[in-house]
Amino acid sequence: MNLWQSLSTSWQFWAFLSALAAALTAVFAKQGVKGIPPDVATFVRTVVILLFVSVMLYLSSQFGVLKSLSRRAIAFLVLSGLATGASWICYFRALDLGKAAQVASVDKLSVVLVAIIAMIFLKERLSPISLTGIGLITLGTVLVASGK
Repeated sequence: MNLWQSLSTSWQFWAFLSALAAALTAVFAKQGVKGIPPDVATFVRTVVILLFVSVMLYLSSQFGVLKSLSRRAIAFLVLSGLATGASWICYFRALDLGKAAQVASVDKLSVVLVAIIAMIFLKERLSPISLTGIGLITLGTVLVASGK
């Protein structure tokens, strides 16, 4: 297996790219919300994402999959979309008011909240080392967010 095949099937690789894209999102968004209402910025971002993903579906011939989605999948994806929309609106408002590093740090408390919610509702178990990591993320968030 070559390097690209190995990377493209690695969740760690895609998660790192996601983190890198999220970091760029914060920096670009901080510049983008200057002088415009955060809700307008969120709308523009959402339109760009819709177009980007539509092109990706077209290029990968995945539009047909939409017909086969179950009602359950659709319901949870709608809920996820509503949560994403709420997150983005709140995120852009926070960026408009605060420093990008501090806002992004608090936003990443989502990692801690996902772990807690997954333990409660999805019955996922975390190892002691993972729980230590969650604690350190929480501590790191507090330290970055409280910096002046």
